[in-house]
Amino acid sequence: MNPERIDASMYETTQKLEESSKNSMTFLSTLLAFFPALVMLMVLISFLWICSCPNPFNVTVLLFSLYAFPVLVYRIHHHFYPIQEGISYLCGKEYSPWWGSHQIQVIYITFPFLEAALRLIPGVFSLWLRLWGSKVGQNVYWTPQLEIADRGLLEIGDRVVFGHAVGMSSHVIKPRKNDLMLYVKKIKIGNDVFLGAKSGFAPGVTVKNETFVPVFTQIHPNKIFINESNIKE
Repeated sequence: MNPERIDASMYETTQKLEESSKNSMTFLSTLLAFFPALVMLMVLISFLWICSCPNPFNVTVLLFSLYAFPVLVYRIHHHFYPIQEGISYLCGKEYSPWWGSHQIQVIYITFPFLEAALRLIPGVFSLWLRLWGSKVGQNVYWTPQLEIADRGLLEIGDRVVFGHAVGMSSHVIKPRKNDLMLYVKKIKIGNDVFLGAKSGFAPGVTVKNETFVPVFTQIHPNKIFINESNIKE
């Protein structure tokens, strides 16, 4: 595929997202667009507080700002505005629960080291994803470098190994005429699965039990992966 066409398509999608956010955002959408800045402000104030008066309480406030506060806001948001699987549109006047949830999570996408630190402690990152609403089994191995776009839209089985730089996105956005179509669906990984390095998983992908996914494998939306030579609709 021509790289210039890819860049042009990405630019068009970005422009439409910016236009939709300016022209048709609800009040809640606008409010949550400032959420990452609020978290950064809380972290900065906590850090300066530690520098001026170091003590365990101030460190706790810093950790709360970085990890507990976004999860708490996400769970409250999800209670009132649950994300619905399927197709919706971003440029309309109706509020998009996915858009709000994305703004709450975007700090971890922008600064991936925040979650990489959690993956250094066995079991902590699995617990982290469960707090966001995902289902994660036992004895899951997470490599330090990993990209997850939707923390509450995963179902991971037992004894799953994630290779280096695996990417998982439970949503996809596609320009359609004068709108942006959003498709959301959970990614499901079975038991005893190995996910090869730099493989990518789109919304609706299902990987069956005892499956080896080779490196650099890209699985498109709603595909069922059984083994390296058999991908079903």
